[in-house]
Amino acid sequence: MTIKVALAGAGAFGIKHLDGIKNIDGVEVVSLISRDLEKTKAVADQYGIKHITTRLEDSLALKEVDAVILCTPTQMHAEQTLACLKAGKHVQVEIPLADSLKGAEEVVALQKQTGLVAMCGHTRRFNPSHQYVHNKIQAGEFNIQQMDVQTYFFRRTNMNAAGQPRSWTDHLLWHHAAHTVDLFAYQCNSPIVQANAIQGPIHPVLGIAMDMSIQLKAANGAICTLSLSFNNDGPLGTFFRYIGDTATYIARYDDLFTGKEEKIDVSQVAVSMNGIELQDREFFAAIKEGREPNSSVAKVFNCYQVLHQLEQQLNG
Repeated sequence: MTIKVALAGAGAFGIKHLDGIKNIDGVEVVSLISRDLEKTKAVADQYGIKHITTRLEDSLALKEVDAVILCTPTQMHAEQTLACLKAGKHVQVEIPLADSLKGAEEVVALQKQTGLVAMCGHTRRFNPSHQYVHNKIQAGEFNIQQMDVQTYFFRRTNMNAAGQPRSWTDHLLWHHAAHTVDLFAYQCNSPIVQANAIQGPIHPVLGIAMDMSIQLKAANGAICTLSLSFNNDGPLGTFFRYIGDTATYIARYDDLFTGKEEKIDVSQVAVSMNGIELQDREFFAAIKEGREPNSSVAKVFNCYQVLHQLEQQLNG
């Protein structure tokens, strides 16, 4: 069985998925959707994709398409995920699932109704670094006391990960905090029972807070301190410090270090060292095996309940 895939969003992140899919047997990208036809054609030619369009509905109308991966602007995620499910297609939507609790609720409800695989790209669940820590926790060898997380970018103008102008505005709470809020509850295997947030000034042009601080507490007593900024002129990305009862770990994307900066070999944790590829492998395996994937929309829903609660605080 070859799973035929349509990919929406040929930007920096869409290309990461195309690179990951190249390493996965039994999967073929047959359609590419993006807003600029000329750029879309250039990417399609590079990856041998035959069908290109600027409209998601064109790809959803293709009978051969089994599944869709959405790497589109945050504000479109919920609406497009619903459209895929209504068209009878399995769907993986990049993080965040939605930019409102209502959007997340609608997706979870429709997935239950259709029984299709619907998964959200909470990549941190799949990075070998975080999987290594997860395995230690599952084995009873490590318990989190505190997660200390920094999510830092230098984005005072609207640029994407490839340094090109963005057609949409990113969001520290609904996009970047979503990674950590979900990962914290997942690693602790304990729901978040307390959440606080404060934010810095709103940017006069972008209309978003450029700095934010979030505190979380899980039911098992573990705490998380998350600092987010679009103003940080330094190393970009998210860096996780796991402070536990038996060790300290520092995770930088797929790589893992001890608290003393000694590198830990995580090459045997999974079949790849690429978190995006591992995420895509889980999506396609769930389709083939007819099961719920790790980071299904139902499994990540609590994260969006917490984000909604934090937004209410910030707007209060």
